[in-house]
Amino acid sequence: MPRTVGVRATVRDIAAETGLSIATVSRVLNGAANVAPHTRDLVLQAVHRRGDKAPLRRGELPPATGAVYVRCPYVLTDYFGLIVSSIAETIELHGRQMLLNAGEAAQTAAVLPTLADRPDVAGAILILPPESPDDLVRLRDQQFPFVVIDPRTLAPKDIVTVSAAHFAGARRLMSHLVELGHRRVGIIGGPPEWLANDARMAGYVAPLADAGVLPTPELVRHVNEPNTDNGYRAAGELLDLPDRPTALVAFNDKMAVGALAAAHERGLRVPQDLSIAGFDDIDVSRATTPMLTTVRQPLQEMGRMAVTMLMRLLDRHTLEAVHVSLGTELVIRDSTAAAPRR
Repeated sequence: MPRTVGVRATVRDIAAETGLSIATVSRVLNGAANVAPHTRDLVLQAVHRRGDKAPLRRGELPPATGAVYVRCPYVLTDYFGLIVSSIAETIELHGRQMLLNAGEAAQTAAVLPTLADRPDVAGAILILPPESPDDLVRLRDQQFPFVVIDPRTLAPKDIVTVSAAHFAGARRLMSHLVELGHRRVGIIGGPPEWLANDARMAGYVAPLADAGVLPTPELVRHVNEPNTDNGYRAAGELLDLPDRPTALVAFNDKMAVGALAAAHERGLRVPQDLSIAGFDDIDVSRATTPMLTTVRQPLQEMGRMAVTMLMRLLDRHTLEAVHVSLGTELVIRDSTAAAPRR
């Protein structure tokens, strides 16, 4: 079989030669038990034919060299900017270079299919990736090291992820409102297909249920793009209900800013007539009047943790914890108060 002299074969080469999938070849090379004997022999024979140009097996792999590819297909404003800046600083401390793929136009770029074939890239950090779980699995099956920050959907158990404790943060926030006497709370959720939205919704509902309040669909709105304008529109719908809520919680701080505008437009005083809370604790939460009660996400620590875990993967260490959830903190400011008497 013709081969390029002096170039080590890849798992993809062995898969093409044997007619097996990349995942199957990887399982054989990694010593997995769930492989048929005939299949194992087929792969090992192909490896033997390659000689010293065969793919290295687990335990033989040297630390990977090259840059870290950071994919953040969003505008680098407060939220994403904090994550990316902390990633860049931590990568530099490890003596690596960073290749950044950012901006909303990058969402349509087919980056993942060719990422593992780039000789200048050692591994990647993917921030809220728009790609499907199947795309992530295919990248994993190519034995390419990567870490996902804040996955949109539930990641397979062996894909390394870093996120915030969305459920715990949302539960603590709603508990704060319940303690203030609020029972009719409007919820402005994020994109319904996002994992973070599911976790926060569950966290919001739990304290209300403990207080004997069942969730009602009329008090819930979801938006596909969690920004100020959509927060304003969703809040307006909730505040125009015949029996309006006494409090609003928003998926993020930007949407809470929109809710503040909707309340002001209707002559409602915050927090005397209406309490409003956000999530994230980005700079805008401290620039409003009143300043927002919110939940602080450890955005910079998420970036640092992702780099640390990726470096361990690049050094061929085994990770005992592959799904890391960092703690959140309730930040009480001036936008929440006791429920008004009706």
